[in-house]
Amino acid sequence: MGIWQKALKAEGFKPGDRVAILLNNCPEWVAFDQAAMGLGLVVVPLYLNDNPENIIHILQDSGARLLLIKEAQTWQQLAPKRKQLPHLDRVVCMADCPKSPSGGLFVPASQWLPERWETVDYGEGDPKKLATIIYTSGTTGPPKGVMLSHNNILSNAYSALRLMPAFREDLFLSFLPLSHALERTAGYYLPMMAGSTVAFARSIAELGEDMATIKPTLLISVPRIYERILLKVKERLQGASFLVQWLFYLTQKIGWDRFLHQQNRGAWKLSFLLWPLLDRVVAAKIRAKMGGNIRAAVCGGAHLSQEVAHFFIGLDIPVIQGYGLTESSPVISVNPLEENSPETVGRPLPGFETRIGSQGELLVRGPAVMMGYWNNRQATRAVIDSEGWLHTGDQARIENHHICLTGRLKEIIVLANGRKIPPSDLEASLMMDPLFEQVLIVGENAPYLSALTVLNPDKWRELAQQLHLDPAAVYHPDSPQSKQIQQILLTRMARLLKRFPGFAIIREVSPLLEPWTVENGLITPTLKPRRNQILKTFAQQIQHMYKNHPLFSG
Repeated sequence: MGIWQKALKAEGFKPGDRVAILLNNCPEWVAFDQAAMGLGLVVVPLYLNDNPENIIHILQDSGARLLLIKEAQTWQQLAPKRKQLPHLDRVVCMADCPKSPSGGLFVPASQWLPERWETVDYGEGDPKKLATIIYTSGTTGPPKGVMLSHNNILSNAYSALRLMPAFREDLFLSFLPLSHALERTAGYYLPMMAGSTVAFARSIAELGEDMATIKPTLLISVPRIYERILLKVKERLQGASFLVQWLFYLTQKIGWDRFLHQQNRGAWKLSFLLWPLLDRVVAAKIRAKMGGNIRAAVCGGAHLSQEVAHFFIGLDIPVIQGYGLTESSPVISVNPLEENSPETVGRPLPGFETRIGSQGELLVRGPAVMMGYWNNRQATRAVIDSEGWLHTGDQARIENHHICLTGRLKEIIVLANGRKIPPSDLEASLMMDPLFEQVLIVGENAPYLSALTVLNPDKWRELAQQLHLDPAAVYHPDSPQSKQIQQILLTRMARLLKRFPGFAIIREVSPLLEPWTVENGLITPTLKPRRNQILKTFAQQIQHMYKNHPLFSG
C-alpha cells in the first residue's frame, strides 16, 4: 500500500480530491482504496460493465482527477469524450501497455508506481469527512453521487457485525463488484474489521468452480445468483427419475420443517429421524457444490422470493435476507441466524431508528445515513427531511421487530379499478421458470396486468422445436403462431402466480429475444431493470397488449 500512497503523493493531490477506480475485484482495488483514503482522498468506484456515457457522467460530475483502469481498451472507449473531463489529470492502466502520447495523461501502472515504498500514512483526519462518492444505479434518471463519510461506513460495518458476527476463521468469497455498496461494506470493510479472510472469485461464470475450490464459510450476493443455482438444480431434476425427484423434495420439506423447529416456530416431527440419511444422500451433495462449508449466505440488493429461500434453507444452507440502500452505507437490516425470518428483511441494525411514514413508507435514521448527494442539495432535501429521517421509498410494516417490505412507492402499479400491486414479487416468481430470463410487469391505469419478458434463447429454441414452431418468429402480433405462443406462456405464468390474488393474473404477454443489457441502456450495472427506459423502448408492444382498451394511458 505504501507504493500506492507514494505515487498518489507525487501527483500533488490534496485531501478532498476525488480519484476514480474502474477495476475488477482484486488486491490492487483494495490497496488503491486504502492508500487514497489514508491520504484524505475521496474514492469514486465505477462499474466495469457500465456504459461509457455513464462513466463519463460520473467522472465529470465528481471532478475526478485520476482514473485507475484495468486495460488500455477502456480508455480508448472514453478518450473521445476527453474534453468533457477538464479535471482529469492522470489515467493509470494496470495492464502492461505502451505509454500514450496524449500529453502524459495516460501511463501504465508499472511506470507510475515507484520501485520503493515508504511508510504507510494512515492519516489522522476527521471521521466525519467525506470518504467516498458512490453513484446510484439510476433506474429512473441519471446516477446521483451518494456521499459517505468514514464514520458512515465504519459504523455500518460495526453494527452489521453485532447482528451477523464474522470471525477470524471465516473465509469470504468476493464476487459482487467492489463498486457495489453491499460488497464494499459487508464483503470488504466488515471482514477486515473482523480479521476474516477474503478470496476474490475469478468471474461469475467460474463462480461454481471457485466455490468448490475455495470452500467459503460466508457468501454475500444478490438474489439473481441464488436463483440461478436453484434453476440449475431444477433443470437437472427434470431429467432424473421419479425416485430422485421425490427424495429431493422430501429432503427439502423435512429440512424446512427442521429449520422452523430450530427457530422455535414449529413442532418436532417424527420425520426428522430421516434427516441424517437424507442429508447424506441429497443435501450434503448440493452443499458440496458450494464448497460444503457455508455457515451463512447473505442476500441483499433486491427482493428474494420465498421459493429460493425455502430451497436453500431446506438443504441446510442458511440464507439470511437483508436490506439496505446505498444512502445508508448500505445495510439497514439483516436476519440474525438464530432469528431468521426469510419472509422479512430482518431486524434493523443497532443504531438505526425506524418508523413508518405516510403511504406506509419506511423511514430510517442513524449514523450510517449519508451526508447527502454530491452537488445536489435539492435531491438531498427530497430524501432526508429536517429531522434527519431518510425516506427509503420502500413501503413496509414492522412485525416482531422485523421489517417486512410490501412494495416500492414509485413502482407500485395501480390498476384502473384502484387495485395496487407491487410488481417485484410477481417478477421474481416468474423468473423461477428458466424460460423467462427477464421480466417487467406493466399495467398502470389499465384494466389488467401484462408482461414484457425476455426468453432464454436455448430454452425457447428447445420448446419451439417440441411444438413445431419457428423459434425466430416469436412475436408477430395477431398471427396464429403468436396467439399459440401467448397461450403457452400465459399458462406457464399462471402456474407460477397461483399463490397471488386473482387480480394479479397476467392476461397478455409480449415475448422478446434480445436481452436487456447495460450496453443497450435497459438495466443498471447492478442488473436492475431501468423501468422507465424499458417502458419507452417497448411502448408499441405495450400498447398492442391493450389494443382493445383505448383509454389505457401506458
